[in-house]
Amino acid sequence: MTKLKGLKALITGGSSGIGKATAEKLILAGAIVCITGRDKNKLDRVAGEINAIPIHLDVTKYNNIAVKVLDAFHSMGGIDVLVNNAGIGSFSKLESIKMADFDEIFSTNVFGLTMMTQEVVKFFKTQQFGTIINIGSTASTNGFASGSVYCASKFALRGLTYCWRSELRGDNIRVMLVNPSEVPTAFNNKQRTEREDEPKNFHRTKLHMP
Repeated sequence: MTKLKGLKALITGGSSGIGKATAEKLILAGAIVCITGRDKNKLDRVAGEINAIPIHLDVTKYNNIAVKVLDAFHSMGGIDVLVNNAGIGSFSKLESIKMADFDEIFSTNVFGLTMMTQEVVKFFKTQQFGTIINIGSTASTNGFASGSVYCASKFALRGLTYCWRSELRGDNIRVMLVNPSEVPTAFNNKQRTEREDEPKNFHRTKLHMP
């Protein structure tokens, strides 16, 4: 754990669930952590509770991402690790799927995540090191009934992870995918809140890395 002391980590969707739990563990180990979230009041409250730095951000607001990443960089004095945790879910049978469902889910799980990573990688390439941790799901390797849109977004994330790993290896940037299984969260509820509940089964994960 001493290796984590002074580490600077940026965690999206860090005000609840897996993101919050990850932030707490890192902070207890001596890391400096910025967490992002869409609900400013909740974000500020959680950040105060765990001693994190809050960055108010909705990753679907693509035009805001660059300035928010810069805020995180200056607030921590750098970025060593990006944890792409923010995610939402939507589940419908094939005949009920609307194209708007793809737009909504992919805007967070794929497009916003990609834009976030693009901005952070600029710093990683300059400093010639960094780690990107994408929080996926076992849905990135197995489909299930009514999971077409969500699984498609997670399969896409797995593909992105493998491509980025190959592309960024020469810049000493590690890219990995963590696939939690059966984590009880409310990220697929009607309010689209992100990964709300205690991630009791976070130990049941699959890790894809070199």
